[in-house]
Amino acid sequence: METDLIILEEYCRICHVEPSFLSMLEKSGLIEIDTVEGERCLPTSQLNDVERYARMYYDLSINVEGIEAIHHLLGRVELLQEEIKRLKNRLHLYESDRFDEMDEF
Repeated sequence: METDLIILEEYCRICHVEPSFLSMLEKSGLIEIDTVEGERCLPTSQLNDVERYARMYYDLSINVEGIEAIHHLLGRVELLQEEIKRLKNRLHLYESDRFDEMDEF
C-alpha cells in the first residue's frame, strides 16, 4: 500500500506553519511524521487534521495541550453519537416488534 506524502518543509513554507508546531503535534501523538530518504514527510491522510489543529493554534490561540483536550473530547462525542445511533436502531426494532404484536389483536 503506497501512502502519499508531503515534504514537511514544503508544507510549512507554503502554509506558513512553523515546523516546531508540527513537531509539537507529533510529540503529543496527534499526528505522525514519517522520514523518507532523509526528508521528514507528512501523510496526506493527516492534512485535514493538521489544518484544523493549525487553525486552533494560530487563529484561536489554543495551545497544543488544549488541542489535545479538544481532540480527545471530539473523539468521545463521536463515540457517544455512534452509541446513540445504535441504541436508536435497537429501540426502533423493539418498537416495530411491539406494533406488529398489536396488529395481531
